[in-house]
Amino acid sequence: MLGFAVTGAAIAGSAATAVYQAIAPTARWYGRSFTGLPPSAKQLALTYDDGPNDPYSLRLLEVLSKHRVRATFFMIGRYVLSRPDITREVAGAGHVIGNHTFTHPLLPLQSEAEIRKQLLNCHAALGDAIGEHSDLFRPPFGGRRPAVFRIARQLGLDPIMWNVTGFDWNAPPAAVIENKVSSQIRGGDVILLHDGGHKRMGADRAQTVQATDNLLKRYRDEGYEFVTIPEMMGKTVASLPASAVT
Repeated sequence: MLGFAVTGAAIAGSAATAVYQAIAPTARWYGRSFTGLPPSAKQLALTYDDGPNDPYSLRLLEVLSKHRVRATFFMIGRYVLSRPDITREVAGAGHVIGNHTFTHPLLPLQSEAEIRKQLLNCHAALGDAIGEHSDLFRPPFGGRRPAVFRIARQLGLDPIMWNVTGFDWNAPPAAVIENKVSSQIRGGDVILLHDGGHKRMGADRAQTVQATDNLLKRYRDEGYEFVTIPEMMGKTVASLPASAVT
């Protein structure tokens, strides 16, 4: 009986570890991804998921413009198709746009054919809206298994995760978002925030917009430089032509 108990505990422990590795942003079991620079680097990268979103993506652009900061946006393809005008506004303001799949599924539960379809369809939507765009890819919910990053790299995409999050998907007050982020900042961080919501267009991100304004003021005063993901990675070429992924 003791042997069965030990075996059961080991299996449960292995399963828990596998789940952790599938969703933890800095985990490495299922493939390497970029999650930031070594601690103490004086750069920070703001990233926003789940847009484009009306009207909050545009309000966020106003805040970023006020501070003369460029960020990285991981967009959902079906929203890009709905609002290519917002997508073009983001790109036109000098921000980097990456692939966040077409419909925002949990990729570890999808077939390899569906994973490829999700990435290709988002790439096509971005290409139709803005032409050339970055080679960056972020999996929805951070979910992956080995096939996810393997397929992404086969398509010329570079997986990007994060090491700081504002836990803003449920739209808590701006002060809560700011405190969540600031409690994790060590330098060289990739910060996850949301300008949209994967369930519907029009998700209220007013608190994230306000938190962004507060964070920019705070950390620029502390001597940090806000950069895009390609800048943080030291990339000299950060875009793929619309026809590159086939």
